[in-house]
Amino acid sequence: QVQLVESGGGSVQTGGSRRLSCAASGGTFSRLAMGWFRQAPGKEREFVASITYSGSSTYYADSVKGRFTISRDNTKNMVYLQMNSLKPDDTAVYYCAADQTLHAQAMAYILLGGGTMDYWGQGTQVTVSS
Repeated sequence: QVQLVESGGGSVQTGGSRRLSCAASGGTFSRLAMGWFRQAPGKEREFVASITYSGSSTYYADSVKGRFTISRDNTKNMVYLQMNSLKPDDTAVYYCAADQTLHAQAMAYILLGGGTMDYWGQGTQVTVSS
């Protein structure tokens, strides 16, 4: 069983930056692909970014490409989401997620296909004000 705990959420003005962290425990972190998802009020949860277990490949939603960066530190069992040039549309609860078998690239489509990830964090709120 993998436990995920996000931190780093808060309020930020348009154009600002925020770094989210996700601490993993209870599993073999270095063998897990990891992802970040978000859910805005009244909207479906959506994919944001993902990273392979080694960190060698990353994938992003078009809406955040060029502004957000996902990274991981397998020595600390941590995954990060650096968010720059934030916009009000980025306001959402951000969730860290992991899956035992899913490739990082497939995480971009898992929710669209009606599936889900094996493990979710509790979420952290990010609010971007104009």
